[in-house]
Amino acid sequence: MSAARFHETVMDCLSELKSDSHKVQEKALQTLSFITKASPPNRSLLAQTDGAISTLIDLSKSLSSIIETLSLSILFNLSLNPDLKRSLAEMETIYLLNSIIQSPSSQESSKLASSLICSLAMLDKNKAKFGAAATIQLLVKSVSKPSGPATHHLLSSLAELVHFHGNCTLAVQSGAVSVLLQLVSSTDGEDLAGTSLAILNLLARFDVGLNALRGTDQIVSSMVDVLKGRCMFSKEGAAEILLRLFDESEGCMRDALRLPDFSTVLDDLQLRGSVKAREKASQLMKKMMEANFDTHIDGNSMFYRW
Repeated sequence: MSAARFHETVMDCLSELKSDSHKVQEKALQTLSFITKASPPNRSLLAQTDGAISTLIDLSKSLSSIIETLSLSILFNLSLNPDLKRSLAEMETIYLLNSIIQSPSSQESSKLASSLICSLAMLDKNKAKFGAAATIQLLVKSVSKPSGPATHHLLSSLAELVHFHGNCTLAVQSGAVSVLLQLVSSTDGEDLAGTSLAILNLLARFDVGLNALRGTDQIVSSMVDVLKGRCMFSKEGAAEILLRLFDESEGCMRDALRLPDFSTVLDDLQLRGSVKAREKASQLMKKMMEANFDTHIDGNSMFYRW
């Protein structure tokens, strides 16, 4: 499609979006969604068209779920262009996305809103804006509810946002560690557990997150349970968390060695794990061997003198 033809199509669609008919609006939005789905140049041209983005944002507030989701899908398409992420992340837009996540009209609108947050947050300069808009607290609260089709999208948004130190602090203060550990232990899906462990590792890069993990009851045994019976992605995340805990806490290492099958679990991971899992298991085993433990065994309990 030539630039002239594209401009004509866009102007026709924008005109139709002003119609009182939802059918006419829906057709125009479907056209805009189609022409921006796989074409970065088309996205840029649409974004540069006067009034296009503001119209889409207004329609994202529509009481019609179809109009709302189509508008959000187009905004998401636009956000895939790196040069558009900053201009799209206006506070008004962020507050709108927050409101959709807080009170979604449908699971689809929640998924699209959280996906748009994730996309916009990939630009580091946008991350602090979401922190200032209380998006972190809202995401933590949302994933603490019973899992649904949008939960993975919400977790992905949280994962992207906590790369920023300030957002990590907000997440921990909002109770993210306990919420994520509940998802790890649940049976709602391996992808949710794996993503939750990945976020916990991001939080543990900073003292506030690592201290929250260290202060959690049975954290070592919880991670060892993951090593025993979850998917490989989850095992990689759990092994990484144990490494971080062992680096900072002798008590955590002692807790691990009190578990009668810990060494067996590590041996199995070194034999049957992924490349990353085998590497982490080897590092854990090395730490245990290098530690100068004088071990005494009393029944099933093991005590250590340093």
